[in-house]
Amino acid sequence: MATTKPARLPRIKKVSAEDDSSASYEGRLQIAPIQEAIFVQMLRLERRRSERSGKQFMLVLISGDDFQTDLGGLLIQNVVAAISSNTRETDVLGWYEQDVTLGLLMTEIGQADAATVDTIIQKISVAVQRAVNSVAYHRLTLVFRVFPQEIAKLSNGDELVTLYPDISSKRGSKRRGRLLKRGMDIFGSLFALIVFFPAFLVIALLVKLTSKGPVLFAQKRVGQFGREFTFFKFRTMHADNDPQIHREYVTKLIAGGGDLGQGNGVYKLVNDPRVTPLGRFLRKSSLDELPQFVNVLMNDMSLVGPRPPLPYEYERYQTWHKRRVLELKPGLTGLWQIEGRSRTTFDEMVRMDIRYANIWSLWLDVKIVMQTPAAMLSGRGAC
Repeated sequence: MATTKPARLPRIKKVSAEDDSSASYEGRLQIAPIQEAIFVQMLRLERRRSERSGKQFMLVLISGDDFQTDLGGLLIQNVVAAISSNTRETDVLGWYEQDVTLGLLMTEIGQADAATVDTIIQKISVAVQRAVNSVAYHRLTLVFRVFPQEIAKLSNGDELVTLYPDISSKRGSKRRGRLLKRGMDIFGSLFALIVFFPAFLVIALLVKLTSKGPVLFAQKRVGQFGREFTFFKFRTMHADNDPQIHREYVTKLIAGGGDLGQGNGVYKLVNDPRVTPLGRFLRKSSLDELPQFVNVLMNDMSLVGPRPPLPYEYERYQTWHKRRVLELKPGLTGLWQIEGRSRTTFDEMVRMDIRYANIWSLWLDVKIVMQTPAAMLSGRGAC
């Protein structure tokens, strides 16, 4: 494991008092934190280890404007020495953001309770406070994050990405591609809304005539970084139905990896009694999802991306499942729709979403969009 290789830990070299008589930290050590690229890679590997084992780790971030104006690196050396003297050999200290934010990766903290976490926070905070003067300490920012519990609690995208700097970096490196993707979303959704406008009118009329209730079904879904948004579809169910049947099904579906012997439906039950006769046709043809072009235009979704889960689905996700709502904005169509749809298991769907995020390109989006009409017409795997 990356967390147990001594060669990757910070280099430590004793410095005599004559070398730096102004240092305020007793037992001065000259330490070279590992570089940003290596530290972020180790954080990524530790995340994956934690996803498999369920064992927690803590990420501590120390930053401040004074780091960038620290002539001679005295402040940084004092902070680094203080932290290194109060951590274990398996902990990793490096640059989370080069020359701006120091990161401490505290591995193998087990199933730490609140008291244990508070003890660690107190220990690190006191060590840093003793190493620098009070003015410098109050100008520093210390952030503590525990993985994986906090990923389920944090709904703010910026906070969530704290544990996923590799995703943030990847997004930054593909800024031009993301702008082109957004341009395709705007053009594509406007074009679709104009072309399908007659279909909107016909479907809306049929929904209104065949069952009681509103034409559109509005529902909260979980978007990128856990942000919730209002998701639109044509109503395919009877009004005022009980969602408990779907909630129970999804709970078993996710816990079991996907196959319940009911057609492997990912989001939809086979022969769901809540669905109207017209709704079954709309679902099988995917015409119920036409209003989601409005979601795309509103920038809640993209034309291509992972399907957005319901909040109670997201709560049941395993840690590695949550990557599907971190990597990319949710989409109207994607690899799942053209390669598997409801014939795939839940875990297979998640793997498809992660694979799409890893190999994403604008050309891949174009190919998926072009193949979607055929998947809709065939109705393969639809419920």
